[in-house]
Amino acid sequence: MKAILTLAITIALSTSLFAQTQSFTVNRTVEVPIDSVWTIVGVNYADIAKSHPKLTASHYIKGTPMSGEGCERLCSFSSNGKKYTKERMTEYNEEEYSFKAEILAVNGLPIDTTQSYMLYNLDAVNDSTTSISLTMVYRTNPAFLGKLAKGKFKRGIEDYALSIQHYALTGEEVNPDNFKQIKKLY
Repeated sequence: MKAILTLAITIALSTSLFAQTQSFTVNRTVEVPIDSVWTIVGVNYADIAKSHPKLTASHYIKGTPMSGEGCERLCSFSSNGKKYTKERMTEYNEEEYSFKAEILAVNGLPIDTTQSYMLYNLDAVNDSTTSISLTMVYRTNPAFLGKLAKGKFKRGIEDYALSIQHYALTGEEVNPDNFKQIKKLY
């Protein structure tokens, strides 16, 4: 009986830990008009380092559009550029204020690029308020890290949403050096 119970628990844990993908959504309402928030996340897609607390730099990939469908960016998580993601904007819908950021390549992060992306959706609550919805869908490599990393990834995206708000309200760029102080304001 004990062996059967142990086997059942092992199977349950392995199924849970080796799930194909993980996902979560972070929502934040900001007292900023939707067009201003869209300019930060959509129009100036490659300038994400101005509103992301973990990025040291970001830039457009030469040869891709500067904005909209097919625009690609490189996001550096380290000052030496060794820890990064390369992402492409797809499913771009300016009228709906939404797009998908596909993760094309990574270095220094346990992300499986074949099944990982972020969905950006903005909704106007009223003329001066925007609801930001960020949905991350990802698979880690190795897969069992997915559940273990979920909390850290979600906290990172929550911090990103707060940083978008701060940048939109103040124009002050957010980065790893000033984020702790900025977070205390909210």
